[in-house]
Amino acid sequence: MSESEVSQEISIDAFWNALYIDGEWETPDDRDRIDVTNPATGESVTEVPAASVDDVDRAFEAATRAQAEWEETTPDERAAVVRRAATLIEEYEDEIREILAVESGGTKPRQDIEVGGTITFVHDAASFAFRSSGGHNQSKIPGKENIIQREPVGVVGVISPWNVPLKLSIRAVAPAIALGNSVVLKPAQETSISGGLLLARLFEMAGLPEGVLNVVTGTGPEAGDRVASHPDCEVIAFTGSTPVGQMVGQNAVDHFAFPALELGGNNPHVVLEDADLDAAVDAGVFGSFWNQGQVCISINRHLVHESIYEEYAERLAERAAELKIGDPLDDDVVIGPIINADQREEMLDYIDRTVEQGATLETGGAGEGLFVEPTVLTNVTNEMAAACNEHFGPVAPIIPFSDDDEAVELANDTEYGLAASVHSADRGRARDVADRIEAGMVHVNDQTVNVEPHVPFGGVKDSGMGRYNGKWIIDEFTQTKWTSVQREPREYPF
Repeated sequence: MSESEVSQEISIDAFWNALYIDGEWETPDDRDRIDVTNPATGESVTEVPAASVDDVDRAFEAATRAQAEWEETTPDERAAVVRRAATLIEEYEDEIREILAVESGGTKPRQDIEVGGTITFVHDAASFAFRSSGGHNQSKIPGKENIIQREPVGVVGVISPWNVPLKLSIRAVAPAIALGNSVVLKPAQETSISGGLLLARLFEMAGLPEGVLNVVTGTGPEAGDRVASHPDCEVIAFTGSTPVGQMVGQNAVDHFAFPALELGGNNPHVVLEDADLDAAVDAGVFGSFWNQGQVCISINRHLVHESIYEEYAERLAERAAELKIGDPLDDDVVIGPIINADQREEMLDYIDRTVEQGATLETGGAGEGLFVEPTVLTNVTNEMAAACNEHFGPVAPIIPFSDDDEAVELANDTEYGLAASVHSADRGRARDVADRIEAGMVHVNDQTVNVEPHVPFGGVKDSGMGRYNGKWIIDEFTQTKWTSVQREPREYPF
């Protein structure tokens, strides 16, 4: 297949067995291969190269060369390329949906949010080219002008996850490019296409100059570690687990790169006794089972007032049992497969241990293949395995509390602080509880899975550092420069 054919085809059956470095699609013969499989069927989708340290180094060399020229382009040129990428996503939406379904187990409800959200994010990112601004400050020295400028950081390294791969890759890639940076992207190996190579193809078709975006597929211990530790990486944007994020952050700060880390969560869904039970259950079903619970901001624990505990649990279990499980290519399916066997075994282990610790399995458990049925557990305490760990699956442990103080205490009894939600008929009371919960994002009379392109996204405690979206990501992907101009002769003391 010719290079022109490779670079213009977007489909699950397209040629993806390549690295993308300095505008070239490379298929090196001497590299190990990573098998990309369909988690619903176990069938092989394609193979991709396992990038070596040398491949990553070449990607950074290309990115460094390209960035100097890219930074000098006008804001409207950079914005136009990013907008064209958004238009291409709209144009190839059906093909992209199929890629997400086949490669990552994304059901239609996830595709709806991921594709729609991605388009919105990219259009918003295009505006960043004009929103990165400085200013003028007064000086205590007569005749001096202080000029504050915002400049690109240089090369941004991006290590993205497998759970919402397109959206969580592009939320870093598009802003970095719009702001005049270049990028080296290492997608999760399970989603090398939708989290990496697809972006390369879209931006290539959008007219992005060679070397501004480079994609190296590969493993975390080799390619990922080198991206995070590369001396030319000025910012490393990582989304993933807290243990891996700690290693990525250490690799970054060793050479004074800024680590933008969005890590794990153990997110509480607090239902006070005066809550609208229908609304709270609706929110609880979506927040626990969207994308099979494989979301850093999904509901990890349902904290429910003891007076409504039994009714809430009964309703949640009934709703969970009704959710259709199967191949995401079926539009009616709500619950798709778990991404791989290791993830599935870990969450089933949490379920089994929680039952052994005294909880009751109301519905759910192991399904066939890589499937886990929507699971509801009652009689749970905060110390049980499915509650104190980030289970990252379609699992809903329900924990009772007696009053608002205990609800807040239980919500905060975790090392994480990413997202939370609170339900009450009294919005002022709900806001009071929300204000006491230690989380970067709290949603009143809603659930925890919320993202908007113009509001800050990130956590506290062990859930990471830094914020994505809007002016917050602009701050992280640019650096401040102070230039002073002495316009009148200055008197010195000697």
